[in-house]
Amino acid sequence: MFRKLQHAAKLLSQSTRLMVGVPDYDNYVAQMALNHPGEPVMSYSAFFRERQEARYGKRSCTTRCC
Repeated sequence: MFRKLQHAAKLLSQSTRLMVGVPDYDNYVAQMALNHPGEPVMSYSAFFRERQEARYGKRSCTTRCC
């Protein structure tokens, strides 16, 4: 029972982070190990910066808000 609650809490936490735009580094590391075992893995700060740039763009605004 406790294990199921832990798993549910982890999924809820992960979903909440994705909704507010915080990328899931642990999931990235697991996917890299599974799909690309020989390639280097980005550090957390590099991963976070890359995800922010992918989401918001570097300096060009591509949305209608600007």
